[in-house]
Amino acid sequence: MTVATSRSAEASRSHQSSQGLPSLRVLYPVVVLSGAAALTVEICASRLLAPFYGTSTVVWANIIGLILLYLSAGYWVGGRIADRHPTSHWLGGLLLAAAAATAAVPFVARPILELALQALTGLSVGTTLASFFATLLLFSVPVTLLGMVSPYAVRLAMSDVAQAGRVAGRLYALSTLGSIAGTFIPALVTIQLVGTQRSLLGAALGCALAATLLLGWRWVLSVLAVVALTALPPGPVKPIPGLLAEAESQYQYVDIVRSPAGVRYLQLNEGIVSHSEWRAHSVLTGGEWDMFLVAPPLLDHPVRRVLVIGNACGTIARAYAAYYPSAAVDGVELDPTVTQLCRRYMGEAAIPNLKVITADGRPYLETTGTRYDLIIVDAYQQPYIPFQLATKEFFQLCQDHLTPGGAVALNLERLPGNPALDETLESTLAAVMPDAWSWPALQLNEMLIAFNQKAVTVPRLRTGLPPQIASLGPLFTSEVRAASRAQEPLTDDRSSIEWLTDEALFHYIASGGEGTEAPLPTYPGYS
Repeated sequence: MTVATSRSAEASRSHQSSQGLPSLRVLYPVVVLSGAAALTVEICASRLLAPFYGTSTVVWANIIGLILLYLSAGYWVGGRIADRHPTSHWLGGLLLAAAAATAAVPFVARPILELALQALTGLSVGTTLASFFATLLLFSVPVTLLGMVSPYAVRLAMSDVAQAGRVAGRLYALSTLGSIAGTFIPALVTIQLVGTQRSLLGAALGCALAATLLLGWRWVLSVLAVVALTALPPGPVKPIPGLLAEAESQYQYVDIVRSPAGVRYLQLNEGIVSHSEWRAHSVLTGGEWDMFLVAPPLLDHPVRRVLVIGNACGTIARAYAAYYPSAAVDGVELDPTVTQLCRRYMGEAAIPNLKVITADGRPYLETTGTRYDLIIVDAYQQPYIPFQLATKEFFQLCQDHLTPGGAVALNLERLPGNPALDETLESTLAAVMPDAWSWPALQLNEMLIAFNQKAVTVPRLRTGLPPQIASLGPLFTSEVRAASRAQEPLTDDRSSIEWLTDEALFHYIASGGEGTEAPLPTYPGYS
């Protein structure tokens, strides 16, 4: 640094002090704390929405897009206000407002999210979309205010034009470092440790601390007020009748619910459907899990080893233990929190021959050398099948891990009036496996089953059941057919699974859920 530059910097700091402007030593922690708060709000936004709207790519796209929109508005407005009122008191006031708005979010969101739950239950498109965007609007105020901080700080620091680039770059770099901390700390630590509500209050606390640095320690009461809010008990994330337990894991919201009839259900995120069921006196459920019982008799050799991708609480494994006790089941479940709750509330610990593997289904197949007689895929991020579990490459991976004469069975949601999703998945499976079949077992569920040796016929599908599950026979109808090959298969590079699912769902909801009044199939042994 030259002597002239050094003298200029000293003069600038003297000028700042004489004008009552904050020093860079104060502005640095201010931009770090505000950057951390902004990204904490974004991460917590996804956690607030997950129990009601899930965590699909579509939901994340909306969250990220709107958060960026709010930040852009904050940058624009913050720069304009900073030019008009370049004082630390104005910036401190903005941070206090951001602290108040952030602290209010988890408390104000509750009634809106409960309205969203009612809308989803009633399949109301208009109300669902309105409540979704109304919920996201909750974050518009705090994020816009936080977006105003960085340009405001740059304006307050610009007492020497000769150093404008250096100072602005340093402030934005520190703000970004704060944002990085605001991404990883709540996602990996605080949400699991203290929950979403207190994580948001932690962001509000950071804003209040930043405001205190600017306004003076007489404003420390704002910090104490936020600290006092953390003492309020969060209460249940999603208060619903029959709630036995709930948890927020690293991946999702999880709850266990008991019906008035005593049936226990595992629900994830928005909880539109159950991912596992448990009945005290029956391993049959009357639902999609039962349809996998017909798969072993269709093979030309005894089933000794089964892989279930999407184990959840082991509903399939429990039925296999009763009907095929010689079969060992490896149940792959991504979320250890799900496994913990299932062992405690859903009887999973008592299922013989079940080995739970905590892993993602596809990476597990990529790394294991085990071969299976039957691979069952029942993994949903409701309402979507994870795209990586519905491509040619994935089904080829399954094919490579089957014993000769083995099979892959896939649970697929089917919605009346829109066959595009079903046909695309059928075509993808049929593009890899030589013998693929479609069975619309239940009104809203279809089983796709494919064999790596071409040996199955429709008569065998209808009559090949052993005596112990012969009562399932009436579920086989003339609708059993060879899988469609009419659509272009999905690949890792190009998969439209979410688009196809959204199209089917909106068509189904817009039609008023036509067909939902028809009774589901029932059979002896189910109660």
